[in-house]
Amino acid sequence: MGKEIQVEDYNAIAQRTFSDRKRTNVLKRAEQLTIVFLLPKVPKFISPNLLTLMGTLGSGFVFLAFVLGTYLADWYLLLGIIGLAVNWLGDSLDGRLAYYRNTPRRWYGFALDIIADWIGIVLIGFGYYIYAKNGTQVLAFAFVTLYGWSIIISQLRYKITNEYSIDSGFVGPTELRFIIALILIIEVLFPGSITYLAGLITIALFIINTIDSIKLLKLGDLKDKNLG
Repeated sequence: MGKEIQVEDYNAIAQRTFSDRKRTNVLKRAEQLTIVFLLPKVPKFISPNLLTLMGTLGSGFVFLAFVLGTYLADWYLLLGIIGLAVNWLGDSLDGRLAYYRNTPRRWYGFALDIIADWIGIVLIGFGYYIYAKNGTQVLAFAFVTLYGWSIIISQLRYKITNEYSIDSGFVGPTELRFIIALILIIEVLFPGSITYLAGLITIALFIINTIDSIKLLKLGDLKDKNLG
């Protein structure tokens, strides 16, 4: 009986908090289970806006980890993993908390979330720019630019399909955080490897964005034909 109630509670919370977006990422199920578990435990004095700020501060902590790794020791890069965790916590719970409490501000929250995401990725990219050596700083610029491209794609997809999705197939922001955390760990173990790994992730983002852009144009063309 208790298990049935728990399942019903999960389904009710999930329906209320995730109905505004479509997720296709690999970690979707585990992420939703974690969020549904955490939402009832968020203290009442913590607002969605405060969580958004927390997420941005998490990105700032990643920036700080790069700075400390540059001027003190490589192992400070591991602090970036904490920053990524804080960023996930704030970024994943802010809008969901508003829906959970039945106080969503759909368009305000939507705009604030995009702005905060952009500030966060610029902070992380700038941190890597400071850490990078021997002309490889261009990878930081490329990473920020490509991530910005993916944000634009998600907004255009929303405009065309009226369905909001922040994922590119099986990869979403959560998976990207795991990848960055893994890159930081590998860099501490094998100094200098971050250049090659950052290059690979940049190439992967370029390929993903190109494919998503082609799909987006096809959706736009189909919509035009249907309207015509």
